[in-house]
Amino acid sequence: MAEKEFDGRTALITGASSGIGAEAALRLAAHGAYTLIHYGKNQTGAEEVLEKIRGAGGDGELISANLSTVSGIMEFTNALRVLPKPIDILVNNAGSLIERKPFLEITEPLWSEVFTLNLTSAFLVTQAVLPAMLQRSRGWVINISSVAARFGGGIGAIAYASSKAALSTMTKGLAREFAAKGININAVSPGTIDTNYHKKFSKPEALASVVAATPLQRLGAADDISGVIIFLCSEGARFIHGQVIEVNGGFLMV
Repeated sequence: MAEKEFDGRTALITGASSGIGAEAALRLAAHGAYTLIHYGKNQTGAEEVLEKIRGAGGDGELISANLSTVSGIMEFTNALRVLPKPIDILVNNAGSLIERKPFLEITEPLWSEVFTLNLTSAFLVTQAVLPAMLQRSRGWVINISSVAARFGGGIGAIAYASSKAALSTMTKGLAREFAAKGININAVSPGTIDTNYHKKFSKPEALASVVAATPLQRLGAADDISGVIIFLCSEGARFIHGQVIEVNGGFLMV
């Protein structure tokens, strides 16, 4: 078991039933945080994450909400405001490309759904948890952006890349407003991570080309990202604010 440096803190991870979110939940729990595991449709995956946490001596609970609709987000944030334990660590991880579409085939409903899930959910959830953080002059917000925000993403991913670019910018604006009030706000920008996301949205030849263009010569793993999340919530990151940390094996160097 890792050092319990987050003992006594409550962490909320959206989109935590698989992939990066699940690994972040496991890692935060291993460091002592009480973990709130949000999921949309994958209840089985979320239950497995919680079972692993409890099996390792940690604890947490599940929270279900559809974050691709404003009504679903509002229902979720209303529930957050009445939690018995205020949230200390927020990881805004929920997001998806939803569907690859060439630009001229993107409909307004698809554009809106992508932005609602990837950006609006982070905006409203952060807005819901910040007041309690401000009361205690302590809190950590980690937004999960994407390397696509830097270069526009692959063909068919313009809506996703645009929403993640906006999330990166929102991160900087939040840090400017809240850093002096004791809130540590940053973003992690993963490269291509070997999760079900890319099994669904990316072809094998496209993934092979990413590996070939990556100096480390492999795709990322979910724990490559969760380790950075842990660091950004640690004392060692106390002077890091408003940064978008690129974690991509050298695929994109900035």
